[in-house]
Amino acid sequence: MSDSKLTRRELLKKAGIGAAAVGVSGAAAPFSFAGPMKFKNRHLKGDLSIIQWVHFVPAYDDWFDNTWVKQWGEKNDVQVKVEHINNTLLDTRAAAEVAAQSGHDLFFNLHPMASYEDQVINHAPIIQEIQRKVGPYGDLGKKSTYNPKTKKYFAVSDNYVPDPVVWRRDLWNGIGEAPYTWDHVRKAAPKLKAIGHPIGIGQSQELDSNMALLAFMMCFGSFVQNAANRPTLNTKATIDAVKFMSEIYKSEDAAIFGWNPASNNNYLYAGTASMILNAISATRTPEDQHLPFADDLAIWPIPIGPHGRLGLEHVMGCYSIWKFAQNKENAQQFLVDLCVNYKQATDASKLYNFPSFPGAYPFKQIRKTAAADTHKPRGKYTILTTIAEKYTHNIGYPGTTNAAMDEVFSKYLIPQMFAQVSQGKMSAADSVKSINAQVKDIYAKWKARGKI
Repeated sequence: MSDSKLTRRELLKKAGIGAAAVGVSGAAAPFSFAGPMKFKNRHLKGDLSIIQWVHFVPAYDDWFDNTWVKQWGEKNDVQVKVEHINNTLLDTRAAAEVAAQSGHDLFFNLHPMASYEDQVINHAPIIQEIQRKVGPYGDLGKKSTYNPKTKKYFAVSDNYVPDPVVWRRDLWNGIGEAPYTWDHVRKAAPKLKAIGHPIGIGQSQELDSNMALLAFMMCFGSFVQNAANRPTLNTKATIDAVKFMSEIYKSEDAAIFGWNPASNNNYLYAGTASMILNAISATRTPEDQHLPFADDLAIWPIPIGPHGRLGLEHVMGCYSIWKFAQNKENAQQFLVDLCVNYKQATDASKLYNFPSFPGAYPFKQIRKTAAADTHKPRGKYTILTTIAEKYTHNIGYPGTTNAAMDEVFSKYLIPQMFAQVSQGKMSAADSVKSINAQVKDIYAKWKARGKI
């Protein structure tokens, strides 16, 4: 009997967990995962194709391709093919696969693809099985991959990446400052530029600028939407945030308007940048390359703004299984096994990837691993667990990641809103008003489609 023919009661009995734990709707989920007993004493059948990004910590891809995938494929008698592409190409490839109704069995992206909800299976049974083994899905993962309107999980998040401020202690200490608040950053920016080491916060049509500016806004009490997933961009707080960033820009380089996701890293690696908002790939690469300032790189939570200290994940790793995938059972089993054993993945990423199912590698254990890191200053990575627990939120906070928020994010409307002001093309009020009109149209469209 195929999984799709199982009743909901049978499915939940096999999974060993109640539907209420993950918000499964009343209808039986298509392509449901029946749990490990289904495959007892026999192998999975067919192949498995996976597409994902080229990780910013190369050691992770080496582990994934040459250890995890190899061992999992041999254990399950499945030929696994992994294709890595640049992260900037993932959205385009996803659109192409949907248009062709053909593609990879597992599609990985660095943000939840909520706008493709109708193109993917309900991933709830996969989440149930992972929870049965390691405990609850993290709140960040659930808010990023679950649609409370349709009661559907449109993806499974295996990991999220804390997004600290990475700054040069030697340079900041040299001017008697530290990036504790955004006011400190604004006051320090001209001094740092004067000594040839500007701050690097992008305002470009790319992932890092998107994440940094959305998080920056939140520190000022500005949000794209509210907890009910209704647009709330056009506020005084947003205008104030845009004005504030335009002041910081006066001490930055105009190149930030054309940056790609690797630019702020490279700006730091070149010895130029005094501060960026990025994941710890920005510290691991200088360590691996033995750059002279590697030991001077410090990690802190995002600076405090008028509304407090609120941050986003740097990226949110999410796997989706298309409805048109050829090997759904294999894809489901692969996701379960990967998430259950995510300690291996986190260690292989050098603490870049944090598990979206916290029970797979509890914060207490991660903190011990971080404390044992021998890079100087000793213990500098222990702050990551604090950043992850206290200051990391989902795209669309205080609401959930939904199709409308996904479109706003994917169209880079927020970087555009900031850049128009920093470049002197529009006033802050006019830029916010203009982008808000586009945001409202996007939300109205997805509300009409029944997705929010």
